[in-house]
Amino acid sequence: MPKEKGTFFITTPIYYPSDNLHIGHAYTTVAADALARYHRLRGEDVRFLTGTDEHGQKIERRARDAGLTPIRFVEPIVAGIKDLWGLLRIQEDDFLRTTQDRHRAVVAEVFRRIQAKGDIYLANYEGWYCTPCESFWPEGKLVAGNCPDCGRPVELAREESYFFRLSNYRDRLVAHLEEHPDFIQPPSRRAEMLSFLRSGLEDLCISRTSFRWGIPVPGNQAHVVYVWFDALANYLTGAGFLSDPMAFARYWPADVHLVGKEIVRFHAVIWPAMLMSLDLPLPRRVFGHGWLLFGADKMSKSKGNVIDPRSLITRYGVDPLRWYLLREIPFGADGSYTEDSFRRRINADLANDLGNLLHRTLGMVHRFVGGAVPAPSAPEPLAFLAEKTRAKVEVALDNLELSVACAAILDLVNDANLYIDRVAPWNLHKQKDPRLPNVLYSLLETIRLVGVLLSPFLVDTPARIWEQLGWTPTEPLTWAATTWGLLPPGGHLSTGHPIFPRLDDELEEEKKVGEAASDPTIPQIAIEEFAKVDLRVATVVAAEKVPKADRLLLLRVSLGNEERQIVSGIAQTYTAEDLIGKQVVLVANLKPAKFRGYESHGMLLAAGGSNGPVLLATSAPVEAGSRIK
Repeated sequence: MPKEKGTFFITTPIYYPSDNLHIGHAYTTVAADALARYHRLRGEDVRFLTGTDEHGQKIERRARDAGLTPIRFVEPIVAGIKDLWGLLRIQEDDFLRTTQDRHRAVVAEVFRRIQAKGDIYLANYEGWYCTPCESFWPEGKLVAGNCPDCGRPVELAREESYFFRLSNYRDRLVAHLEEHPDFIQPPSRRAEMLSFLRSGLEDLCISRTSFRWGIPVPGNQAHVVYVWFDALANYLTGAGFLSDPMAFARYWPADVHLVGKEIVRFHAVIWPAMLMSLDLPLPRRVFGHGWLLFGADKMSKSKGNVIDPRSLITRYGVDPLRWYLLREIPFGADGSYTEDSFRRRINADLANDLGNLLHRTLGMVHRFVGGAVPAPSAPEPLAFLAEKTRAKVEVALDNLELSVACAAILDLVNDANLYIDRVAPWNLHKQKDPRLPNVLYSLLETIRLVGVLLSPFLVDTPARIWEQLGWTPTEPLTWAATTWGLLPPGGHLSTGHPIFPRLDDELEEEKKVGEAASDPTIPQIAIEEFAKVDLRVATVVAAEKVPKADRLLLLRVSLGNEERQIVSGIAQTYTAEDLIGKQVVLVANLKPAKFRGYESHGMLLAAGGSNGPVLLATSAPVEAGSRIK
């Protein structure tokens, strides 16, 4: 019976709770979450499954070393995984644990059905076992005597075991891969699996007697089911196999199994063979994404190069982390995490491009038309670019090209920024050109639509954008909101802090000064100490933007008998033109500092306003260079 139309079933691997998860695990789950959010926007009935794989020898040994039972050992780790998914705002529909009764029942039934088919037999096993990977390997597959996947030592295992007749399905698997070229993606993984299959398959050991932490084999309690045989069946459990036949008919087969490249073999060879034996449809696609490396190395607790996503969320927020993971790495290829690449990506895409577009557009609407959404009389070119962008995003996400979709959205943002530079709305305003309302509306509507396009990827930013635009989307938000022209004219825009302040290393000292000024724990000082600060009134005689710095202005100020160069982080609230002739308060005896290659000989005093820094000034004109006492 074919699966119902209009459904989308996506899964992550279920994670092994032998230790806390790192950013590489977050990468897989954030990607799956973005795809699930997209398909919900398209109006599909989505089922998004994730969870934990809690059995096996490795867990049993770790628990024994900790003086705990296996279930007590995994409980806090599982709770930590759920907490992390909450911080990342993952919207899974089901969190499955292999220790749950519903799953134990499915594994037992799967074992019985495959055994009844004649595809399971009992024999003696001798082979090499990698405990960290929970994988058996024939001697010919070892690399320098070690596990070919993780490179760690293997153990010789000798015991009575049940075997799955995997070798019987080699030809059918090869035929399926050849007839369905999209079954394994990207193409490089498909080529690897075809090569693996054509080299021959051995039957798979699917039970163990040397440890007890697992699901007992039906009819033979001396054996527990091999952890991978157990874990792969989670996809059936999560789809409602046995427990909810109507749901199972609705969602199965899975549309996408999203996994790391190191476990593609289990999902593209063993799992399809199990389903063939069960006479169940195969998943439509197995996508093996690349690794998120630390520099050039795979992340590993033993190497001490694991990045905790919680620390990045605390420092930068959830949306910058989600954006980095989805935008930085071509989906399917390996990527490399560094602190510099993270900061560059956030600054370039979110602060410089998106944040700057919103900030400068709102500023122009406030200055030129009183802060209300103007009524357009004719479309501008951005409307056609937005339509093309929506189509590009749809194609990319349907093909699981997450970074391509992100890049397409950023292209539209860049087009809008270039459009401002080319059209020059400030000149239209001066010339009272009737095209001005069309231009401003086009920019505002582009920003609104960008927020919708970003909503599968970013969880807080779209609403913050729409709030400043004064637009409230119809609930629930759907892909129809990417239609051009939904921002109603006449609404009033709000103003707020930049949605993505630039992460400027050069401004760290200024930030520290600003933080210290509001810190109630700062010790009191004597008047003699305060007298050491030389505060002077200065007049701004020239100003310009610092290239490639969103918040910095380069000023020339007069102190009467001298002029000085000052670099100040006030560009979010002042334009260069605003400052010419303005009198400001200068800390005149501050040691010179360099920002973006420009020396600053002093610091302007400013207060933290709701929309950014506000310069302190005198209530009436005074002579430049006058000392403030």
